Amino acid sequence: MKTTLSLAALAFCTATLAADLPEGYKAVYQQDFAKPESINDFAFPDPAAWRMIEVDKKRALEQYQAAKYKPPFRSPENFCLIANKKVGDFILEVEGQQTSKEYGHRDMVFVFGYQNPSKYYYSHIATKGDDKANNIFIVNDAPRIKISKTTNAGNDWGTDVYKTVRIERKVTEGTIKVFFDDMKKPVMTAEDKTHGPGWVGFGTFDDTCRVRSVKLYAPSVEEVAVKPFAKK
Repeated sequence: MKTTLSLAALAFCTATLAADLPEGYKAVYQQDFAKPESINDFAFPDPAAWRMIEVDKKRALEQYQAAKYKPPFRSPENFCLIANKKVGDFILEVEGQQTSKEYGHRDMVFVFGYQNPSKYYYSHIATKGDDKANNIFIVNDAPRIKISKTTNAGNDWGTDVYKTVRIERKVTEGTIKVFFDDMKKPVMTAEDKTHGPGWVGFGTFDDTCRVRSVKLYAPSVEEVAVKPFAKK
């Protein structure tokens, strides 16, 4: 699957200063969804659940309905992956908007270290935390398991607003950090070395959302396409 970037997408990386990146990191993917064909950069368990929209003259990728997808084990059902960027150490920055009604588990999820539908990590950022929400999880041939060392009580997605989420992972060290709006103090941390380099993405567990920008930084990247999801 070919990655397409607009000139605007190449320019909008200025929001993250080079000084904020670890030495050796570079932009390996950026997307502002200015062009309709940018949706082709992503792999979906159910493409019908996603669409390109325009709100206030700004385009976004929207997951607007529940995916017709049942994962092998209890884990997120509504997500997509940057289709041909496999990374080890990385920083992922996403401007996301949660579009569901308010309730305790109202969430967006951020997938990383993705190997296949039954092996990956994800961060579940929700209004309120418990053992099944607002934590970092691993899926490893079994229903998701919480692996957070630290987390907060919950995060406010607001209404009709975008929030900036930043995920940082170092494979060799096993460290994972999740930032929500405040890029100085993580809202979640974890340590795990089970899964190696993989693909990254975003979505919801079983809600809806939209994303208007994606930035992926890494020391290196493999231009390898993720294996297509099995059709149901």
